Amino acid sequence: MRITRSKLFTALPAVILAGGATAHAQAPAPDTTFIFNTLLFLIMGMVVMFMAAGFCMLEAGSVRAKNTAAICLKNITLYSIAGLMVWLCGYNMIYGIEEGGYVNNLLENNVWSADDSDPLGTGYSAGSDWFFQMVFVATAASIVSGTLAERIRVWPFFIFTAILTGFIYPIQASWEWGAGWLDAKGFSDFAGSTLVHATGGWAALAGAIALGARKGKYDGTVEKHEFYGASMPLATLGVFILWLGWFGFNGGSQLALGSLDDSIAVSDIFIHTNMAAASGVVTVVVLSTLLLGKISLPLALNGAIGGLVSITAEPLMPDPVMDSILLAVIIGAIGGTLVFLVTPLLDALRIDDVVGAIPAHLACGIWGTLVVPLSNKEVSIIAQGTGVLANAGFVFGVSLVLWFFLKFTIGIRSTAEHEDVGLDIAETGAPGINIVKAHYPAE
Repeated sequence: MRITRSKLFTALPAVILAGGATAHAQAPAPDTTFIFNTLLFLIMGMVVMFMAAGFCMLEAGSVRAKNTAAICLKNITLYSIAGLMVWLCGYNMIYGIEEGGYVNNLLENNVWSADDSDPLGTGYSAGSDWFFQMVFVATAASIVSGTLAERIRVWPFFIFTAILTGFIYPIQASWEWGAGWLDAKGFSDFAGSTLVHATGGWAALAGAIALGARKGKYDGTVEKHEFYGASMPLATLGVFILWLGWFGFNGGSQLALGSLDDSIAVSDIFIHTNMAAASGVVTVVVLSTLLLGKISLPLALNGAIGGLVSITAEPLMPDPVMDSILLAVIIGAIGGTLVFLVTPLLDALRIDDVVGAIPAHLACGIWGTLVVPLSNKEVSIIAQGTGVLANAGFVFGVSLVLWFFLKFTIGIRSTAEHEDVGLDIAETGAPGINIVKAHYPAE
């Protein structure tokens, strides 16, 4: 059974009554359905929360050693800011608006609190749903961090994160997941190729334009200067963590586990998610070998992320036109190809994206959203294109204005001296990686 976010509040009571029963299965008791639905939210939410560690490790391994502590500081703080902002206003802006619009909702009911007065009426614990949605918001903020690494000051970044997670993300997410105008037009984004990943990608692109490239990255020459990361094993570990986290990201977005059909759906989502990521990696490895002569590990890592983002808009594939696993492989392969092509395009445009988040999250988020009609015949390309354009115009436009406002008021970029010494010392006062020469007693 397919249940999307915008249909969750009306569909779950029916699921409870029917129990998701098939012709050969007895309907489970309502409290059993409630327990399994709640368990799905909580377990998958914990898995998605662990993606914060994945982003942190990927970024810490991809930046130069002198910036690793600043990366860790940004990632744990942005996750914390996201949690507070979703509690203060974000969740209600996505799901709680019934009349009066955003401003009225904020004035009258701006802090979320759990309401389990009628638990069997919704089919899940209110707190479990809030937790699951909160970790999604934090993911969007993590995408921005990697692009702007090594030259963004931490406090302007924290201010932007608060506005992104408390207002920008909730407003555009409500258009679909809050049963808003995009949902009414038939737009579909199962787990957030556009609403989460492209949102983070557009915000990152706007920040990269306002911020400029790292000192010495292009230097007025045609060729870019390579800045090698502190630890490729650490970056690889980060991608493996993200890959694991995506099972919670996509699987949890089924939003129910109280029936046989839901259990099968979550299993299928896991398989499609995994195959798209694998296809993204292999595609980049093959393209690197054929066209570059050597295999780029950073590109291969982003190939996995590109495949994952691409499948996120429709990982269940309810009505495939071909074998569903084959379709997932094709979608992931094109995602990997986009990563391979868009990465050098950004360098040609002198847009400095330290971890390659824009190709993997923005380009692949758009692709994944537009390809949904291929696997879901109930969705039109016009509806999908409308959603992509609306998301782009709103998120990129507001983010660009906000970044330039911060730039011309408090400043967003570190000084040249701070870039030279590294943001670890400049922002945290201590190195992130402390390499001490061992001293042994004289023999």
